[in-house]
Amino acid sequence: MTIETATGEARVEALCALAEQTRELMEAVAMTGVAAEELAAVTAELRALTDRLDAAGRTAPHPFEIAPDGSVRTLGNAVIGAGNPFAFPLVVERLAEGGVRAAVTFRPLHEGPPGAVHGGISAMVLDHLLGQAAAAAGFAGMTATLSMSYRAPVPYGTPVVATARHTRAEGRKSWSDGRLSLPDGTLLVEATGLFVTPAAWVRDSSGRVSSPRP
Repeated sequence: MTIETATGEARVEALCALAEQTRELMEAVAMTGVAAEELAAVTAELRALTDRLDAAGRTAPHPFEIAPDGSVRTLGNAVIGAGNPFAFPLVVERLAEGGVRAAVTFRPLHEGPPGAVHGGISAMVLDHLLGQAAAAAGFAGMTATLSMSYRAPVPYGTPVVATARHTRAEGRKSWSDGRLSLPDGTLLVEATGLFVTPAAWVRDSSGRVSSPRP
């Protein structure tokens, strides 16, 4: 795994601003009611803008990098990447008592059943939180299995809280439990994940690893 030292913060800020504006555009596309002629006109403008960005295209998403404050960030991550328009981007907080937490408000873009969030989107968020919980405990790894229990429809347009906690480890295997809840504690989704630490990441016989923890 390669970790680069970040350079060009002005460009990073501009990229993140572009990604955020693109999220707003995606929302507008999903919810617009303008006439066909206006849709065609906007499409033509977007095609021209796409060509401008493609003029200097990358061959891969942004890698892990060390930010100026010393933290590890990944601008291209599909869940937390501030430079990825597909990402929320989720901000994950480590809890003093252990585990991790993130607040998220899903958007109409995430709809599955009418009026509710797609189950795969809930799984994506909890997969990331479960992995972060394992990494925060010193057992970073790759998802091996993910078990989901959907208790109630997850709403969009309403704040939701995602939490996860590392529960145990055996060698290079590690387990975490997590949940999505409403702010009042109403349970929406539960999940358990098994993560396996690649052999290349192992630092010592305890199983603790030196891989980055975004």
